[in-house]
Amino acid sequence: MLDSRRILYREPGFALLEDDQLATGSEAYAVARVKPRRIQHHFWSDLNTAPLADQRFGHLSAADLASHQLEQMWRPLSSNYDKAILVVPPTMSMDNLGLLLGIASDLKIPVMAMVDSAVAATRREYQNAVLVHIDMSLHSTSFTRLAQTGQVQIERVDILESCGTYALFDAWIRTAAEAFVQQSRFDPLHTAQTEQMLLNNLGDWLAAACSSKTVKLELEHGNLSHEAEIESLELIGAAAPIYQSIAAKLRALYRAEDTPAIQLSDRLARLPGLADMLKARVGGEVFLLEPGATARGALARCRDQTDSGNGIGLIRQLPWDQAAVEVRSEQLDQEHVARPTHLLFEHLAYKIDESPIVLGSQTVEGQRSVPLPAAMPGVSRRHCSVRSHNGQCILEDHSRYGTFLNGHRIDGSAVLQVGDSLRLGSPGHELDLIVTDESHGS
Repeated sequence: MLDSRRILYREPGFALLEDDQLATGSEAYAVARVKPRRIQHHFWSDLNTAPLADQRFGHLSAADLASHQLEQMWRPLSSNYDKAILVVPPTMSMDNLGLLLGIASDLKIPVMAMVDSAVAATRREYQNAVLVHIDMSLHSTSFTRLAQTGQVQIERVDILESCGTYALFDAWIRTAAEAFVQQSRFDPLHTAQTEQMLLNNLGDWLAAACSSKTVKLELEHGNLSHEAEIESLELIGAAAPIYQSIAAKLRALYRAEDTPAIQLSDRLARLPGLADMLKARVGGEVFLLEPGATARGALARCRDQTDSGNGIGLIRQLPWDQAAVEVRSEQLDQEHVARPTHLLFEHLAYKIDESPIVLGSQTVEGQRSVPLPAAMPGVSRRHCSVRSHNGQCILEDHSRYGTFLNGHRIDGSAVLQVGDSLRLGSPGHELDLIVTDESHGS
């Protein structure tokens, strides 16, 4: 929660039920590792009225937990504010949003507007570029491609499930614990209390990792102080599987001719190494939002919204209110991202040059082809092609079924890198992009 001057209230989406007493937010988060069996943290991402599958929460639903947390957040502010704007993530369906508005109405929260978070966060035009806003919740990462024709407007939304801060925290807690074990013979995962201490200190350690090469870890337990030191690169390495998933999804959203403008929410901006990795793997420019930027963007442009009499709908477009920025067109740094020289299929390597290699169920007369077995469903006769162009390796999709790059369907075309995998059809033919010093190929 935020007013025109500062952030008033920030709470994690956690709930604790103990002895029939329900607590949410920071109070629940403070014992998340001490009492994990009594914790719920999926209720905002799966907002509905069905009883929770976890019998320890009795007859309560995700809506009940969300209502309790929303009430706890609004109650201390209600006497000073007579209007509220809901900024909602793209992960919420229209049914979720309708239920959220119903909860707010029951709580007598005077909602005047509801706006998509990516639209609210985007206050300026990124000229000469294609803009994708990325945000991360506890359990997923959202990618919103935004049109910039005179205003900001949602063009496409993609969600990467099982790719959120909760999984990252698990990876970083294990990494920090291993550092303590190796350097001080102290295992903080041995007790729930010290595991909670790891979680409580994680924010400070990550902040340090963003600004220095090494991070000093310290925990006090049993009248003893335990210390360890870890390289920031180790924390970044622990996050690599999730970071790589984000990069792979993002690359599939950009066409080969696009100049990427990648806008990271403040949650992602605080993750060590992520912005640098996306810059290196995707190209273009990365723009980091400050804390509260999304709420401020909504407040600045939606404060004068009035009830039209038709109820509250989701705002999916807003005007700019800040100066535009010009994005430079740059190719990927070849020192960090190698360009493939060959396309590998069934032990045969096909050399990639300016003459397209056509992949499909039929050979193309006069063109280099990789003939794929016609029995595979979802493979077109001329499915896609791979070629070298302007120093890059370009994949173009010509099919109605789609071509998948590292598991994600591309949007017409994409830039390929060494180590990439292509899939055509269902369950699919797999082809790999490799680099070799061999001068010959098919």
